Amino acid sequence: MTLVELTRDLAAIPSHEDATAAGDFLEDWLRTETDAAVTRDEAGNVIARTGTGAETLALVGHHDVVEPAASQVANPDAGAAGAGHDAGEYVVEERDGRLYGRGTADMKGALAAALLAFREADPAEELVFASFVGEEVGGVGARHAIDDGFAPDYAVVGEGSTNYSGRDVTDVAVAHKGRRGSTITARGTAAHASEADAGENAIYRATAAVDRVRDLEVPAVDVAGETLEGRLTVTEIEGGSAMNVVPARCTVTVDERTVPGERAALERVADLEGIEWTVDQDLPPMRCEDRAFADAVRAAADAAQAGEPELVTKPHATDAGWLAEAGTECVIYGPSEPGEAHTDDESVSIDVLERCRETYRRVAEQWPVE
Repeated sequence: MTLVELTRDLAAIPSHEDATAAGDFLEDWLRTETDAAVTRDEAGNVIARTGTGAETLALVGHHDVVEPAASQVANPDAGAAGAGHDAGEYVVEERDGRLYGRGTADMKGALAAALLAFREADPAEELVFASFVGEEVGGVGARHAIDDGFAPDYAVVGEGSTNYSGRDVTDVAVAHKGRRGSTITARGTAAHASEADAGENAIYRATAAVDRVRDLEVPAVDVAGETLEGRLTVTEIEGGSAMNVVPARCTVTVDERTVPGERAALERVADLEGIEWTVDQDLPPMRCEDRAFADAVRAAADAAQAGEPELVTKPHATDAGWLAEAGTECVIYGPSEPGEAHTDDESVSIDVLERCRETYRRVAEQWPVE
């Protein structure tokens, strides 16, 4: 089975609501095509191990996807796209050297490349293939696996790193931002607006909290010659019950992009009267601290392509954040390009998929560096 065929088969399997069928495919393929020890945990993660040694290198991805557009789902009875597909399957089409379809870029193409590299490699140490569920909803699978003892020493995560430094170059991302989403709840006392002084206006209290958010210093760190900057953005506000009632409650949501090792002091808003601050989601950032590992992956990437890959940073949170938080040294290397994932015309370059396959194989065989 070629890389294109494997990507097509895997990407056609619906996995935005339930990733079970995609996990079944991965498990069956690994058991049929390799001699690895394959496990499937309670969350649905698929993990395979081969080789032995003091250090473990993992090729990591996820097989869940975001909801597809209607045009990305086969509906042959309606005469729509998807001839040759069963109803409900994702439509995967090849044209102009690319594969189009939901999940081709994020990230079943990278998974297919990792599967073949895992099968082909002759590792000097233990090599692991891991595909998680629930990456698109906060790293559910990765967190479950880590809690269950998944702890590779090193990991190459197949999220997108192509075209970051230059056109047609797949780089090695050594850091990325995290995301902390939180809610500021302001509480006051309701009163009739004609006697506003009899109440405490929750919206006024909320706006005071917003002013404090805007005054907070946002951290930045230097990584790989780049400045990775955090960001605080107020994204939603809701409050009040009627035009003539002093509001007793108002909520504000804050999107915070975090950087490795630093956080904005958002907890300071809770010092204000009538204000409560709660964290709703906290996806950790990532930074590779092992330069030898990063350079080894870059050397493998350099040998697999005509361009000159660089060590770069990435703005999006990935499962690499959870792994790094648990002690795994991570880099990111994958075919998806900026702005490609989650789109209605999502696609991936076939040439770059082959590049990733070769890079993964080289990393697996050449690590650890002596």
